[in-house]
Amino acid sequence: MYAVIKLSGKQYKVEPGMVFETDRLVGDQGDSIILEDDVLLVNDGEEVKIGTPSVAGAQVELEVVEHLRDKKLIVFKMKRRKRYRVKQGHRQELTRVAVKGITVA
Repeated sequence: MYAVIKLSGKQYKVEPGMVFETDRLVGDQGDSIILEDDVLLVNDGEEVKIGTPSVAGAQVELEVVEHLRDKKLIVFKMKRRKRYRVKQGHRQELTRVAVKGITVA
């Protein structure tokens, strides 16, 4: 069984027991998040249900495992012969999430 969900402006294919990282979500470590309106597709092994735009009665339960930061990216801008150089770093705030279950009504 798997589902396609919309989370933080991106789409993810998730299965029960799967752990993945997404953009920072609101919630403490151990909190449960239930997605109802953001389930786009559900496949239960026999039948595929496609939502318009979401599948009615489908839920995906997520658990916040931890909040973390991604590796540092270096952003370097330069204009030759103009003495213009800017070096800047960026670390993306992430949340590691575990899929607890997928239910279809």
